[in-house]
Amino acid sequence: MTLTKFRYTTVTAIVIANMIGTGVFTSLGFQLVDIQSGFSILLLWVLGGVIAICGAMTYAELGAALPRSGGEYNFLSKIYHPCAGFISGWVSATIGFAAPTALTAITFSAYLMSLFPDMDAPWIRQCIASALVLSLAITHSSNRKNSGGLQVIFTILKVAIIVLFCISALILAKDIQPISFKPDVKDIDLILNGSFAVSLIYVSYAYTGWNAATYLSNELEEPQKYLPKILISGTLIVMVLYVLLNYVFLTVTPIENLQGKVEIGFIAAQSAYGNIGAKFTGLALALLLISTVSAMTLAGPRVLQVIGEDFSILKFLSKTTQDKIPTRAIYTQSLIAILFILTSSFESILIFAGFTLALNSFATVLGVFVLRVKQPNLTRPYKTFAFPIPPLIYLSLTGWTLYFVIINRPAEGLFSLALIISGGLVYFISTLQNQNTIKQ
Repeated sequence: MTLTKFRYTTVTAIVIANMIGTGVFTSLGFQLVDIQSGFSILLLWVLGGVIAICGAMTYAELGAALPRSGGEYNFLSKIYHPCAGFISGWVSATIGFAAPTALTAITFSAYLMSLFPDMDAPWIRQCIASALVLSLAITHSSNRKNSGGLQVIFTILKVAIIVLFCISALILAKDIQPISFKPDVKDIDLILNGSFAVSLIYVSYAYTGWNAATYLSNELEEPQKYLPKILISGTLIVMVLYVLLNYVFLTVTPIENLQGKVEIGFIAAQSAYGNIGAKFTGLALALLLISTVSAMTLAGPRVLQVIGEDFSILKFLSKTTQDKIPTRAIYTQSLIAILFILTSSFESILIFAGFTLALNSFATVLGVFVLRVKQPNLTRPYKTFAFPIPPLIYLSLTGWTLYFVIINRPAEGLFSLALIISGGLVYFISTLQNQNTIKQ
């Protein structure tokens, strides 16, 4: 039987939807606590885009040379050691998709409940967020036609809403803020400050998802041909949208109203449209976030599936339907996400997830140099453009950010280390189990 595969447009939609989610609609408030310069803020989002594009160009080479679903798990297993790949997959399974899925679902419920403030309560938000995660898990466990079609529709809707919001907010806003986006001498001190680097981890988190296509390589039509185009074009589209969104947020809303706040989009809509218009915007943004949860529910479980295929201790995760859909992996990730929804705080997960995922990608991008040395004759249908400049830019900026996060937020660094160690322990136990099975 010939299996239906995802098309170029579907996987591009998955990349865009994975990236545009909680980060861009929540992180500006945290950045403005230490940085009030319009130029520095927009530079953050441009740098985040540059990092993501350089990473995407590098991943495109790895994905074309090593075309198997699983993303970093597949790459690190073949480049370094199966243990490195397992730990990467462990990170992706527990933090990489489940935590952002939870954060996005929480944000969805917050925007939705802004329409009904009298009914708002923490337990109601938790119920709504959990219901969203569960309903999309059921949808993506059915068949590829429903799964891929839903993703394309929601992604088109998402981009359209963002563009419409930006244009209408600039036209209808009564008070345009006197913030300058021109560079100033004072910006140099801000950019070299540790707070700028920490803010960049929020931005990096917002761009997380540019690598989503590599998790679906086995299910993509002609992956060697289309994967590089998908990664680079999807990232460029999102970069433009991010810079435009933050320009609009800062232009129509007083900085003091945004500082330290999570629901940035709703607050900006209040300034631009008033309370009634803000309610409609809140509903639109809530609907927009559905595609992000959907995309992560679609891509993330493929990592769990591949790990289950390679390690007997997690074999139950490799179980698929007749259409090769990893239903058990989908439901496992969704249950982890629901656990985050019910137990964790928003900001701590945001920094922890951003730091851990940046560390994971850092090791993968570094791997392009290792692979070229170890396997110089390996067939590479796509080679990173202007190599080695893109991976060096990625490693330099990401390494600089990781260093300042460790200095300024050591607790998140320790939690990340604990997660990595736990992955190593599970790998060790699995290896022993496999050896005992062979002996018997």
